[in-house]
Amino acid sequence: MNILLIEPYWTGSHAQWAEGFAKHSRHDVRFLNLKGQFWKWRMHGGAVTLARKFNAMDWRPDLILATDMLDLTSFLALTKNKFHGIPTAIYFHENQISYPWSPTDRDIQNKRDSHYGFINFTSALAADTVFFNSEFHMDSFLQALPPFLRQFPDHQELDAVDLIQAKSRLLHLGLDLQKFDVHKTSHGNTPLILWNHRWEYDKNPDSFFSVLRKVKEDGFDFQLAVLGENFSQFPEIFLEAEKLFESQIVQWGFSDSFADYAHWLWKADIIPVTSNQEFFGASVMEAMYCDTWPLLPNRLTYPELLSPDQHGEHLYENEDDLKRKLIEAIQNIDQVRATHFHPIAKPFDWESMVKMYDNAMEQV
Repeated sequence: MNILLIEPYWTGSHAQWAEGFAKHSRHDVRFLNLKGQFWKWRMHGGAVTLARKFNAMDWRPDLILATDMLDLTSFLALTKNKFHGIPTAIYFHENQISYPWSPTDRDIQNKRDSHYGFINFTSALAADTVFFNSEFHMDSFLQALPPFLRQFPDHQELDAVDLIQAKSRLLHLGLDLQKFDVHKTSHGNTPLILWNHRWEYDKNPDSFFSVLRKVKEDGFDFQLAVLGENFSQFPEIFLEAEKLFESQIVQWGFSDSFADYAHWLWKADIIPVTSNQEFFGASVMEAMYCDTWPLLPNRLTYPELLSPDQHGEHLYENEDDLKRKLIEAIQNIDQVRATHFHPIAKPFDWESMVKMYDNAMEQV
């Protein structure tokens, strides 16, 4: 089967997901994409550029798989002469309805933030099948749609939510985890705490560093590796933390090579996660594949990443609970290092996931 995967925001995890699927699929998966920058403009105008490129192609797919960054309705309208008869699916990595926007965003301040969510809504309505990367993501999107639509003055089309729900499917994120294997290394003497997320407000770095500060003030010894993408603008707490934890920091900033990134994940002992928003948790799953001890909030997608018998030890309720669990992990570092989370993460490797993806695409 010929599959055209359309990604208007080709960078980071979006590009890795697309490349992983194409590499492992039994189908012929080809890409139509744009550089991963200016995400709002990609949602507004990306469909126009990608439609022009699609119309110029001399290859006809059996299926179009788009991501949530595409205005699918505009794309379909602009390709109607060539597109006719091709089924479509859309894969939601994230969405702009249940995603918590930054209060400093200019569109929030100017009360024009609804348009991006509306693109997600109409795209889901236009697609034949709607895939979500987690159960939490699917549920939160469908639950957020009715209040989102009720804000409009009339013809709110609430029945459309049932139409979208009927064609929504769970399809967890596929990850290329086996590439971590060759970079396995040993732990150091001092417990190493890991941050491997983007340096953005929704990952809640304030709580992360607040808890670490309290643990440090209580006299517990640890080292700190802070990885993840850091953009030209990032929360000021990172500048403060770099000074506060100067004697604990062994790595600070984005790793230019995958080998270096994988080295730190294998070397890390504990990953305390404080995110206010997460639709899947790829960085957490990568750390767990490298047997890093997870401490996760009891909300969002995290409970579905662990089996119920692990919730008590690895899910926390508030900052005080996180601090207590983090101190316990530091105090019992030998037990932490003897526990393996590799088997939990391994099913999300493409070797297993690609069969589900290929079958799901055939069903579309």
